[in-house]
This record gives sequence, C-alpha cells and structure tokens, in this order.
Amino acid sequence: MKAAAKHEPWFGIEQEYTLLDMDGRPFGWPKNGFPGPQGPYYCGVGANKVTARDIVESHYRACLYTGINISGTNAEVMPAQWEFQVGPSHGIDVADELWIARFLLHRIAEEFGVCVTLDPKPMEGDWNGAGAHCNFSTKEMREDNGIVHIEKAIDKLSKQHLRHIKAYDPKGGKDNERRLTGRHETSSIHDFSAGVANRGASIRIPRQTAEDKKGYLEDRRPASNCDPYSVTEALIRTVCLDE
Repeated sequence: MKAAAKHEPWFGIEQEYTLLDMDGRPFGWPKNGFPGPQGPYYCGVGANKVTARDIVESHYRACLYTGINISGTNAEVMPAQWEFQVGPSHGIDVADELWIARFLLHRIAEEFGVCVTLDPKPMEGDWNGAGAHCNFSTKEMREDNGIVHIEKAIDKLSKQHLRHIKAYDPKGGKDNERRLTGRHETSSIHDFSAGVANRGASIRIPRQTAEDKKGYLEDRRPASNCDPYSVTEALIRTVCLDE
C-alpha cells in the first residue's frame, strides 16, 4: 500500500453472510423443508421475506459506535442471507475495518442465539452463494475520463486471473469453485469477463461509472470468507505496481 500511495487507492468491500440457527440451518427456514424460490427476498421487507433484521441493525449501530466506516446493509438473494458494506476507505484501512466488523457481527449474533457463516456456498442447489465484492479505484480512475484507466486496469486483471482466484479465498480457489459456477449472478471461475452493469461478469463497471466516464470498478470474484488483506494486495500488485 505504501508503494502505491501516489495512486491514492480506495476500496469498498460488500460483505455477504448467512445467518444460521443452532442446527446449522439458515435462520428462519422451515425445519423440514425449504422456503419458496429466490426472487422476493433481495432487499426485501416484511416477516415473510426477511429474518433477524434486529441483528443486522444492531451490528450496523455497533460499527458506527466503533468508528468503522460502514456504509450500508441489505437483505440478499437467499433468505437468511444479508450484506453490509465497508468503505470507501483508503488503502489498508478497509481490511482493518472489515476484520473488526466481522468480529462484531459474530459477537452480536451470539447475543441472539444465532450463528454467522461466511461460507461462499452455504446451501447447495439453486441458492445464491456469498461473496465479498471489492470496489476499487485509483486517483486516475476518479478524475475526468478515468474510464481509460479503468479499462487499462481491467486489461491487467484479465492477464492475472489465476493469481486473483488463488488470493480470493483461504483455500486458493477451492472454496470459490463451489460459488463461481457461472450461475446465480457469478462468472465462471475458469473464465475472465468484464461488462457494464453485468452481475455475471468477473469485473463489473457500474452503469453510473460508464455514463460519467470515471469512477470505480467492482471485482465480483472474492469469496465471502476471503482475507481482505490478500484481496486488496492482489489488486494493488496487478493494477498499480504492474507485478
């Protein structure tokens, strides 16, 4: 991070997680069956759509009190799955903040008798996995016509796909194999892709970034159980240090 300081790297990490009951089932799921198919749960409201919002909001407040730069929460695609976002933060700060935010999440869920899993594919079958999408920009990307630098960064990332897959979960890609299948809003672990507003790509250029011709890119490959220090290091080495 010190070597890349002149680029003023900013990060934002979207931490997805799943709440489990003491039997290891997603919290609020029927004991002897499954909830209805995915569709109505994402950003849902109502007791028939989401569970345990009190945990989510308690965690949000705890992060605010702690000084963590938390910037949002939402219910995710699979019922009992949620997300919080940390950032935008400078350099290594985002990894420090995410690490503490994870601790607080486990600690607060404990108060409610609920467990948290960061497993990237907690339920096999037609259910979304969990990621830790990493939003990234440099000073050059945020300035006028920064889209040129974003496209250059994507070209560099395309040539280092294997390095990043190895860095994006604790088992060198084995955990992400279960999640990055090309289905459920993911790209295939074997292929690199990029696109505007494309949730099925490795790298997504947000629609607003494409319209403004400046902003940031979103790396959708990191697994929910990633080491944020490894993820941010890999991005810096590839994009800023040309390693």
